[in-house]
Amino acid sequence: MKLNSICLSFFILLIISFSCKTKETNSKNRLVTSKKLKNVQPNVIIILIDDAGYVDFGFMGSEDLQTPNIDKLAKSGVVFTDAHVSATVCAPSRAGLITGKYQQRFGFEANGTAGIGLSDNVTTIANVFQKNGYNTYALGKWHLGEDVSDHPNQRGFDDFYGFISGSRSYFPIKNPSRNDMLQNNGKRVIFDGYMTDVLGDQSLKYIEDSKNQPFFMYLSYNAVHTPMHAKKEDLEKFKNHPRQKLAAMTWSLDENIGKLTDKLETLGVRDNTIIYFLSDNGGAHNNESKTGSLKGWKGNNFEGGHRVPFLMSWPSVIKGNEKFNGLTSSLDIFVTSIAAANIYEENLELDGVNLMPYLNNTKTGNPHKNLFWKKLEASAIRTGDYKMITLNNYGSVVYNLKEDLGETKNIINSKVSISENLKKTYKDWEKTLMKPLWDEGESWLNVSNHIHQSLMENKKTDYKDIWNPAYKKAHPKK
Repeated sequence: MKLNSICLSFFILLIISFSCKTKETNSKNRLVTSKKLKNVQPNVIIILIDDAGYVDFGFMGSEDLQTPNIDKLAKSGVVFTDAHVSATVCAPSRAGLITGKYQQRFGFEANGTAGIGLSDNVTTIANVFQKNGYNTYALGKWHLGEDVSDHPNQRGFDDFYGFISGSRSYFPIKNPSRNDMLQNNGKRVIFDGYMTDVLGDQSLKYIEDSKNQPFFMYLSYNAVHTPMHAKKEDLEKFKNHPRQKLAAMTWSLDENIGKLTDKLETLGVRDNTIIYFLSDNGGAHNNESKTGSLKGWKGNNFEGGHRVPFLMSWPSVIKGNEKFNGLTSSLDIFVTSIAAANIYEENLELDGVNLMPYLNNTKTGNPHKNLFWKKLEASAIRTGDYKMITLNNYGSVVYNLKEDLGETKNIINSKVSISENLKKTYKDWEKTLMKPLWDEGESWLNVSNHIHQSLMENKKTDYKDIWNPAYKKAHPKK
C-alpha cells in the first residue's frame, strides 16, 4: 500500500514536471504552426509611415494619442524593442529599406534625390517578388527618384498609386507639379478628400484585385510628415488636445490601418499575411512628435533620429504579444520577407538579416553585431551596447546605451580600447562605400553640424532648420 502511494506520487510529479517544462518551452518559442498554410506563400505588406515619434503609439507607451488598431496589430505579433532604420532622414532610409542594403553603397547618402535617385543596378524587394509571381503594389510617398528609370513601375511594382515627391498637401492641389500630383502609373488621379483616406481606400482595392495570387504591398503613408493637415471632424474630435493636429492625423492613420486589417480578415487572408509597421526615421522637430527618453530627432545620429517603432505580424506563424530585444534594422525586412516566401535569389549581397530564426530560437542574441549610419559629415556605429557618434573636423563621443540610453555620458576617454575598436570597425565599413552622389547644400550642412555639436556637448540647439531667425543671424548671406 505504501509502495503504491509512493509510485503514484512519483508519477504525478513527473506529469507536473513535464507540463511545466512544456509550458516553459512554448513560452520561449514565438512561432506557431499551421498545417493548412504550410506550403502557401504569404502576402507581405510594409506599412511605412513618415516622421513618427518613437513613443507616439499606444504600444510604444503613448498615453495621449489614440491608436487602437495599430496597438491591436502590435499585439498580434512581435515588437522589436531595439530597432533602427539605416538613415535619419526620409529618402536614404527608404532606399536602404527597399534594397536591403546600406544605401551608401550606391551613393544614396544625402536626403533628396538630386534628380539621380536609385542606382540603375540595384535590385529592389519588389523586383524579387515580381519575378517570383507576386502582384506588387506601391502606394503613397515614393521619394526615391524623379527620373523615368526611377519610377516605381520601373523598380518592380506592377502598380503605383501615389506621388513622387517627399511631401505634399494632404488635400487636393489645383495645379500640382508632376512630382506632387497623385498618380496611378504615371497618369494623374484627381481626388476629393484626405490623402490618408485615399491611400487607405486604394490599399483595400489592391488587396481585392489580387484575389488568389500572393501580393507584396509597399504602403508608404506620408502621415505624419508636415504639412500638419487633418480633417475637420478629426480636429474637432481632438479640439482640446495639446497636440491637436498630430492627434488628428494619427487617428486617421490608425483608422485606415484598421480598415486594411479588417479587409484581410474578411477575405480570409489575414493569418497568412505578413505585416511590418515602422517609421522611416525618428520624429521631426516640427510635427509635434515625441521621442520619449531618446535624445535627438529626425536628421541627427542620436537615438531619437534612427531608433523607430517596429513590429511584425504573421498570425499563422508568429505568436502574438511578443517582444524581441535583439539589435534589428529596417534592412532586415527584405531578406526576412523573401525567406518567409521561400524565395532564393543569388548575388543580392544584402546587408539585412533573416529574423525568422531569431523568432523561433534557432538563433539567439543580436541579429546584427554592428549597425552603421553615415550622412555626409556625421556618422555613427553601434556595436553591442556601445555607440560612437562622429562629426568630421570636430570629434567623437561614445555611449553605453544599456546604462545611458539618453546618451548624456560620454565615455570615450574612460573606455579607450572600446572606443578604438568602434573607430576601426567603422573605418573598415566606410571603405566599402562609394562617394555620395549628391549633398544637401551648405545651409543644411551648417544646421546638421550645429545640431550634432550641440547635442554632443549636451547643450540646447540655437536652431533646427534654415528658416529659424537664429540660423539667419549666425549665417548671414554673403
